[in-house]
Amino acid sequence: MSRRKKNQQQVATRLLVGILGILLVMCVVLGITGISVLIESFRQPGQPAASPEVNTHNATLTIAVSPEKAVLLKNLADKFNARNLRTPDRQPMRIELIELKPDEMVEKALAGQAPFQALTPDSSLWLDQLNYRYAQAQQTEPGAIPPRLTGDGVRYAVTPIVIAAWENSARSLGWPDKAVGWTALQTRAQQDANFKWNHPSTAHASGLLATLAEFYAGAGVQRGLTAEMAQDPKTLEFVSSIEKTVRYYGEGELTVIQRAAQEGPKYLDAFVTPEQLLVAFNTGVFGKPPARLIALYPAEGTLWADHPLALLEMPEPTANQRRTFQAFREYLASAEVQKEILRAGYRPADLSLSLTGPDSPLTAANGVDPMQPKTTLQLPSPDVVVVVQNAWAVTKRRANVMLVVDTSGSMRGEKLANMQIALRTFLTQIPSDQERIGLVEFNTTVTSIIELDTLAKNRGALLREIDGLQANGNTAFLDAVRTAYRRLQQSSDGERINAIVAMTDGRENASVITLQQLVAEIRAGNQKTPVIIFSVAYGSDADMKILEALAEASGGQVRIGTPETIRELYKILSSYF
Repeated sequence: MSRRKKNQQQVATRLLVGILGILLVMCVVLGITGISVLIESFRQPGQPAASPEVNTHNATLTIAVSPEKAVLLKNLADKFNARNLRTPDRQPMRIELIELKPDEMVEKALAGQAPFQALTPDSSLWLDQLNYRYAQAQQTEPGAIPPRLTGDGVRYAVTPIVIAAWENSARSLGWPDKAVGWTALQTRAQQDANFKWNHPSTAHASGLLATLAEFYAGAGVQRGLTAEMAQDPKTLEFVSSIEKTVRYYGEGELTVIQRAAQEGPKYLDAFVTPEQLLVAFNTGVFGKPPARLIALYPAEGTLWADHPLALLEMPEPTANQRRTFQAFREYLASAEVQKEILRAGYRPADLSLSLTGPDSPLTAANGVDPMQPKTTLQLPSPDVVVVVQNAWAVTKRRANVMLVVDTSGSMRGEKLANMQIALRTFLTQIPSDQERIGLVEFNTTVTSIIELDTLAKNRGALLREIDGLQANGNTAFLDAVRTAYRRLQQSSDGERINAIVAMTDGRENASVITLQQLVAEIRAGNQKTPVIIFSVAYGSDADMKILEALAEASGGQVRIGTPETIRELYKILSSYF
């Protein structure tokens, strides 16, 4: 080798060593994230970017929290973060929250798309369902221990599921002289057509726990409900007879209690809710109570919402996130926090705390009895819960629903396209093909009618009609509602929920019938066959006066949607049936 080439190699070697030394120093100063950015800056155009590095030191834990306790958990998380705890490698322990419905937590976790590392739904039944469905999807050897997606949940608060009734309604049911249960509720609703009660669908914890309690009552047991018991014809008949008196189903318990605060006794006479929300209602959390609610603890027994906290194991959390989870878990179990949980109306997991002390809101004045419930039911195994959910689809009260759809000229473009998606979503979400659905389309006049029939028979006709909707003309909204209303009255089907979901985006300007005439017809007809009208204002130009008058006359509701929210709104409305 020539001396010249040897000198060139030595220079190149020194240069390489120098560059490596500089990079090593920068790794120490900037850390792995900084050096990754530096390396990325040298990437040639057109080269694929490197996968983002996972920060293995991350100690921030994101927890999915169910809506009814989001305010409480936000307060507790803020206080925990203010303690400025750190991991052994000096990373700050922080809790971040994301509000999700429990069924959404389950679906995101199963899809591997969870934006959280831990979850705290309102009941451990969601954890059971999550792990049950995950295990079913895995290929495991016979007899092997089924894999789990979460660690064991730890409960930090509990609350029984109760029947909330306005004080006058509670007394008419026999409170406080005797225990009130599902049979008493059924008898009252059968004797008085004006008595209105509901519970959410089984997609919500209070609805599912109440339904499980009904199946327990029908089977005549308090523990060990089996699939065979749940499917026994006598049990199904018992549950069906109760469900047939439900006014309508609907959203989660938080929405129901908020509407009760706004509308008072005219909304519902009774409804299923967690005890804690009833306490919050009576103590003014949702505003000044229009009247007092009383907690009725079902005589046949009840189940509890046990508010677990569990760590999601896939994708695997970092060691520091596990440390943060453990620290927050211990924080929730501390005496200070358990007292705060009690003050919020929950029953604390710490059994040493008195439920009748001076700081406890679990008092008769707030409509509850801390000595109740006398009978606690056992949460069945996940496979039995699935059987009950499927059986509920058979035993629940059926519905006749007329969809009233505005295709006036103002619906052109994005509005109509999103409305079509919303209507398809509604049909998809209806749980049973035995529900009867019809459709009335209108603009200047009523332009098309799909007669009421079971989805098993007319789903195709409804979808074709929805796909072919075109916007033009004026707005004969009242004539369309009357057309739908008369169809339901002619059926005289008192066994089913009869409802109209009527949407408009504009002002009434083409109907023959007047608002006053239609309201009078609804009030008179509902004495024979009650029909509930869900009025949907699609945008800010809808005539709220008309929509509110129709909802008021029928005991229904008014909802407001936009092109961005209309799909989710119709998905929510489908849960009422």
